[in-house]
Amino acid sequence: MFQLGKTIVSEDILEKEFACNLSACKGACCVEGEAGAPVEPAEVEKLEQLYSEIKPFLRKEGIAAIEAQGTYIKTDFGDLETPLVNGAECAYVTFDDKNTALCGIEAAYRAGKIDWKKPISCELYPIRLQEYSRFTAVNYHRWPICSDACALGKELQVPVYKFVKEALIKKFGEAWYAELEEAAQDLNY
Repeated sequence: MFQLGKTIVSEDILEKEFACNLSACKGACCVEGEAGAPVEPAEVEKLEQLYSEIKPFLRKEGIAAIEAQGTYIKTDFGDLETPLVNGAECAYVTFDDKNTALCGIEAAYRAGKIDWKKPISCELYPIRLQEYSRFTAVNYHRWPICSDACALGKELQVPVYKFVKEALIKKFGEAWYAELEEAAQDLNY
C-alpha cells in the first residue's frame, strides 16, 4: 500500500489486470451478492431528484422495489445502498434480450435524459472505497464472478487502475490520477 494525498492505495490496483467481459458474466455483479451498490450521500440526492427521469428505463419489478423501499436504503450499519428486488438484483437493473444485466440509470444517461451516469461505486468497480476519518482506502475487490474479467484484462494487459481511469479521475481528480501513474512507474508496474 502507498499514500496519495488523503488516500491509501492498494498496490493490487496497479498489479492486477481487469476488463469487464459482459458477454461472459452477463453483468453478474449487478445481480449477485447480498447488498445493493454503495451510494454516496450526494448521490442519494441525485437518485431522488432524477428518479422520474430514470423510471421509464426500469423494469416493473425494479420500480415496485424502489417505490416500496425508496430510491436508496440505509443499512443497519448506516451504509447507503441501492435497493434490491426480492433480496437479489439491484432495483435499477434492466436486462437485454440476451439476459445481460444493464444499468437503468446509465440507460437514462445514454439517452440524454439525465447528466449522471450511475453511482461512482459502480463506475469504479472492481475498486472499492472505504472511508475513514482521515483517509480513503482504495482497494481492489476480488470476486469469483469476475474471473472472466480478470482473464480478459490479463489477455489485453489492462491494469485495474487503467480500466477505471475515467472513474478514478471523476472521484479524485486529474492531479491525483497523474500521481497514481507516477507511483505505478516508480513501483515498476
